[in-house]
Amino acid sequence: MNGDGTGKVVVNLATGLEDAERVMVAFLVAGAAAEAGQQVTMFLTKEAVRLALPGYAEGMACDGCPPLPRLATQFAEAGGRLLVCPICFNARKLAEDALVEHAEIGGATPLWQWIGDGATVFSY
Repeated sequence: MNGDGTGKVVVNLATGLEDAERVMVAFLVAGAAAEAGQQVTMFLTKEAVRLALPGYAEGMACDGCPPLPRLATQFAEAGGRLLVCPICFNARKLAEDALVEHAEIGGATPLWQWIGDGATVFSY
């Protein structure tokens, strides 16, 4: 973290709704970091790339869990950003023009450029 209490956080998410609890935890961690003033990028790979499409983060992961749409919205509203693996996205023949507003296509190089001097990383 920088001396002003802000830093960068990367949440690497390689799981989509096939493991909704893992997605929920990733959004909880990312959202909490963003709400605490951290700069947060969620790097979506494999099936998680679908979470960058509108209406995909739907449902509840478990009984008593917060709804995924609410977590995804809170993350976006707190300034969270989605970086979507281009190889994974294109392999699924998804439409880039359909991405949610806070998402962009970008792989390892843009991620490393954004990280710069360092970041705290969580992986799910």
